[in-house]
Amino acid sequence: MEYICWILLDSAMNNLKKLLLGLHLQSSSFPLVSRSGRIRKLVAEHRDSDISRMELLNLPGGADSFDLAAKFCYGINFEITSSNVAQLCCVSDFLEMTEEYSKDNLGSRAEAYLDSVVCKSLEMCVEVLQWCENLLPLADELKIVSRCTDAIASKACVEQIASSFSRLEYSSSGRLHMNKQAKCDGDWWIEDLSVLRIDLYQRVIATMKCRGVRPESIGASLVDYAQKFLAKKPSLWNASTQPKVDLVVGSVGNEQRLMVETITSLLPTEKVAVPISFLFGLLRTAVMLDCTVACRLDLERRIASQLEMATLDDLLIPSFRHAGDTLFDVDTVHRILVNFSQQDDSEDDVEDVSAYESDSPCSPSQSSLLKVSKLLDNYLAEIAADANLKLTKFMVIADSLPAYARTNHDGLYRAIDIYLKAHQGLSDPEKKRLCKLIDFQKLSQEAGAHAAQNERLPLQSIVQVLYFEQVRLRNALLCSYPDDDHKPMYQSWRISSGALSAAMSPRDNYASLRRENRELKLELARLRMRLNDLEKDHVSMKRDIEKSSSYKFIWSFSKKLGRLNFFGHSSSRASTSPSKQSQRTDSKIIENMSSRYSR
Repeated sequence: MEYICWILLDSAMNNLKKLLLGLHLQSSSFPLVSRSGRIRKLVAEHRDSDISRMELLNLPGGADSFDLAAKFCYGINFEITSSNVAQLCCVSDFLEMTEEYSKDNLGSRAEAYLDSVVCKSLEMCVEVLQWCENLLPLADELKIVSRCTDAIASKACVEQIASSFSRLEYSSSGRLHMNKQAKCDGDWWIEDLSVLRIDLYQRVIATMKCRGVRPESIGASLVDYAQKFLAKKPSLWNASTQPKVDLVVGSVGNEQRLMVETITSLLPTEKVAVPISFLFGLLRTAVMLDCTVACRLDLERRIASQLEMATLDDLLIPSFRHAGDTLFDVDTVHRILVNFSQQDDSEDDVEDVSAYESDSPCSPSQSSLLKVSKLLDNYLAEIAADANLKLTKFMVIADSLPAYARTNHDGLYRAIDIYLKAHQGLSDPEKKRLCKLIDFQKLSQEAGAHAAQNERLPLQSIVQVLYFEQVRLRNALLCSYPDDDHKPMYQSWRISSGALSAAMSPRDNYASLRRENRELKLELARLRMRLNDLEKDHVSMKRDIEKSSSYKFIWSFSKKLGRLNFFGHSSSRASTSPSKQSQRTDSKIIENMSSRYSR
């Protein structure tokens, strides 16, 4: 904005016009001319013309600044404060009110006040920077901004050091240590900086980084600044609201976009400097405002570095794209997971190889993988009900972590089951592809029991569940009696669904799979009943140990071992022929459970 200040020579002073035209410029009767080199030059240029006024274009500070300069020239008292010192510095430079034209001129007095008073106080420096917003770029050329930013950074460092000393205390052993639980009072300046415009705030934070202010303090200042300005738009900060992009961008404009990008560039590199919930809020705003790709990728990388601290609500980023798209922005979450996996790999390369291969549950990388895998499974279960979520996207996100990240597949099975329920139009090959993500050996007993009766799963997956459940039960029985000669029976079984003859018709294949499924269910029930019998015999044997002598115990133990027949087989060498006891148990199971397991 161009300010035009008129010097009305004929109306301001009665005889000033005649005297100026007479070129009595050196007389002390004309203080405005004698103290301002610019006005003196303008009058000299128009000595031969009958001028009645002079124009001062682009006067910094406008008419208010000129009014202060005129008062100074004519000896009218006024106070130099932090609210007008920036204007006085700029207007004195514009009017050339320097020591060359008058001793103790306005420029030198304003500079002295700025250096000796303003730069000693952080609050006054912040106020001066506020007034400099309308005085740029002249205020920057006069180094008013740089002097104030340097003073603010220095004061923050001093407060930081003083606060650190105040938290020092002696321990019981007499050693000096830092009390981390004590409240840090050295960051009181955070709220003061939040009144600055984003460009000046950026310069202050950059100077603080160079001076060595704590990253935690800088991060807290960034959080406070972003919440004060961005939280004014609830739709930008609240994940529950999903307004349309065009309306949001039209109301916010480039100013909010620039603010998000600037705050992102100022974020400290340390992981714990800002909370991850703030990073997710910033990323959600960046996605909504369509910030630059570099800004969004930087936020995604920072989030991935501490993803184990995130919650499910953080990952649920609304989709602000087209109406037919998914409810949540799954592409952004997928990129975050990829960054997390790549970062985990890079950290593992740096760490000691022996420490990595030790599979220690206390390993930081392993613990973070476990947390992120549980978080991912919960996220998959949340987005699985979305009818617009494509199978490929769901599978890509589910498979974004390495295989060893999940020690238990119950959460993944639950998410896949929800997806199958919400997408009943999937073909059998698509269901098989989806269920291949599940390692049925890593299902718990409850999840395995649910999967064995889940009609939404493909038949091949149900057979695998039953097979691994059978193997688990048999191995449990063998572990109870390690001296027995029987071997795990899973060696004599195979999942024939993966090895069916290519010459068989699909109908024969289906009939064969159903028959094997029924046989496996019967075998599972039979093993459970045998396990109960073994537990009863074990209790009886313990009772014999307490009541009988050693000889009687050995005799009773040998007799009971002779009666035991593992897995319904007469001997280890004839493992394929069932015993009479096994046949009687099978017939009993078939009579009692045929209605339950038949299809």
